[in-house]
Amino acid sequence: MPLTDRERYVLNDIQEWEKKLNSYEPNDFQQVYEKYLERSFSLLPERVQRQFFSVIDTWLFHLHGIIQGSQLQMDAKERIIASGRIFQKEIEEISDMQKLSIDQLQYIAEQQIARHRLYSLAQGGLAGKGGALLLGTDIPAMAVINLRVVQLIAMTYGYEINSPHEMMTSLKVFHTGTLPARMQLNGWSLLMEEMAVDDGHYFYQGMEEITDITWIEQPLQQLLKAIVITLFRKKMFQGIPLVSMTIGAGANYQLTRKVTDLAHKYYQYRYLKAKEEL
Repeated sequence: MPLTDRERYVLNDIQEWEKKLNSYEPNDFQQVYEKYLERSFSLLPERVQRQFFSVIDTWLFHLHGIIQGSQLQMDAKERIIASGRIFQKEIEEISDMQKLSIDQLQYIAEQQIARHRLYSLAQGGLAGKGGALLLGTDIPAMAVINLRVVQLIAMTYGYEINSPHEMMTSLKVFHTGTLPARMQLNGWSLLMEEMAVDDGHYFYQGMEEITDITWIEQPLQQLLKAIVITLFRKKMFQGIPLVSMTIGAGANYQLTRKVTDLAHKYYQYRYLKAKEEL
C-alpha cells in the first residue's frame, strides 16, 4: 500500500534522524571515558561480568512483567483504545489501532509521552529533595516510568506487548533509548535488522541478552547524579534544596526524553513499514 504524503513526510523525518545518529562523532573526552570504562570493567573475571548483566536482564524481565500485568497498565490500555475509538468507532482492541492515521496515532502517543516526562520531572525533584530513601528508589522508579512509556507507545501503534516477541522488542527499545548518543546507532541498527527478519513469530527468535558492557555507563551516570544531589542537598533557598532538586529533575527528564524519542521513532517506523508492505 503506497504511503500518503503525510506518512512519507514522517518517514523522511525518521530517516533524517537516522542520518544524524550516523554522523554523530564523539569528542576526545567521550572516547577516552568509554575506553577507561571498558578497560576497568574488563578487569573483572568474565564469570562476574556475565552474572552482573544476567542479574540486570532478569530484573528488567520481571519488572517488565509486573508493569505489563498491573491494573494501572490495564487501565492505560483501555484509555488508549478509548482514545482510538474517538477517531474510529470500530476500534475494539490494540491491534485495531493500526487502522488510524499516522497523525491520530502520533497525537495519542504524544499524550502518553508528555505525561511520563512530567512523571520523570517530578520523580527527579523528589529524589533531589528527599532523604536517602527517596534517592535510593530513584533508579527503580525511573526504570518503571521508562519501561511503562515504551509499552504504552508500542500499544498506541497497535503492538500488544504480552507476547514474548513484543516483550523482548520493547525491552531492547528501552535499552537502546538509554544508551549514550554515540552508541545509539549500533542499538538502532540491531533493531532495524531484527525488524527486517520479523515474520510474525509469537516467540522471540533473536538474542535474548539485553544489557552488555555498552550499557554500563547508564548506571554510573545515575550513581554520579546521586553523588551530586547529595553534595548540593544542603544548599537551601528559603528552606528548599533547589539546586539538588533541579539537578535531579533535569537529569530524569532528559533520560525519559531520550528514551521516548527513540521509542516513538521506532514504533512509527515499524507502523509505516508494515503499512508499506501490505
